[in-house]
Amino acid sequence: MKNLKIMALTLTAIFTFNSCSNDDSPVNEEEVITTVIAQFVGGGQTITLTSRDTDGDGPNAPTITVSGNFATATTYTGSVQFLNELENPAEDISVEVAEEDLEHQVFYQISNSLGNFNYVDFDSEGKPLGLEFTFTTGANAGTGNITVILRHLLNKNAAGVSTGDITNAGGSTDAEVTFPVVVE
Repeated sequence: MKNLKIMALTLTAIFTFNSCSNDDSPVNEEEVITTVIAQFVGGGQTITLTSRDTDGDGPNAPTITVSGNFATATTYTGSVQFLNELENPAEDISVEVAEEDLEHQVFYQISNSLGNFNYVDFDSEGKPLGLEFTFTTGANAGTGNITVILRHLLNKNAAGVSTGDITNAGGSTDAEVTFPVVVE
């Protein structure tokens, strides 16, 4: 009987110590991003692209708005902001992205050769961050899409990533929004 009690206590101790984690590394929870706002200033106008998903990962699609059309052959300065509007007041995820600049990069894709993006801000190692940018429209009018993608834990040293090519970036996507745009 005494041996049975000792064995039970030993097994309990083994299971208790094995179930405890000795990992003291910080847990970096995935950001909740409900709203993406990209603002473009140039040619005497301000154009705002907004995606708002008021139910987060719920069943409703985000509401996409574009405040105006881009002018041909024009350079716009721009910025993008990521928010969690499920919090009150809204949490500005862009602050966290800037603080964790080595782990994040924003990518911009434009269809139909309507223009090109260039990075203006960089992380602490000189690699693109992408919260600020320039967008130069082409000489020809047309319609297409601008896609804004926020990547997390990517390989910023991979081929093409520093020029905005997401192909080899890896990592995980924190936010991805496509906006229909017109260049006239």
